[in-house]
Amino acid sequence: MRAEIAEVVSFLKSLVKLKNNVKAEKIDLFGKRLAVVLQEKFEGHWYPENPSKGQAYRCIRVNNLHQQDPELLRACRESGIKYSDLGLPWEITLWVDPGEVYTEKIISTSQLPHCPKTRVKWCLNTTQILLMRRANVPPPSPSPTGSALTR
Repeated sequence: MRAEIAEVVSFLKSLVKLKNNVKAEKIDLFGKRLAVVLQEKFEGHWYPENPSKGQAYRCIRVNNLHQQDPELLRACRESGIKYSDLGLPWEITLWVDPGEVYTEKIISTSQLPHCPKTRVKWCLNTTQILLMRRANVPPPSPSPTGSALTR
């Protein structure tokens, strides 16, 4: 779980740095607080034997219906950052599953922070980006429910 959370934190910190609205020290503190917040949230909702179980619960989503993710908001409060200063895309979804982290709704590839080529691959379709996958974890099977929160 820690590797996946570290990947999410690194990715979100990179997005925040792109906007240059927040001082580096505050971004680092935000990252530390976010890691703790996500660790607390995911505890008891992490199923390596069935990675898609609990997927909706672990999803980080920002869009016109969910304009502020509660965990991001808490990390902002605890690090003294205004949520609006994060400068996140108006719509972004992050799935944090055992063994992999996906994002969706990056408007263009130019908005993707620089990541080592070994960690970033296009998958499924051009709007979905795999940020991290452990070598020993098979890809998830499609959800039979067709939920909007599934890949």
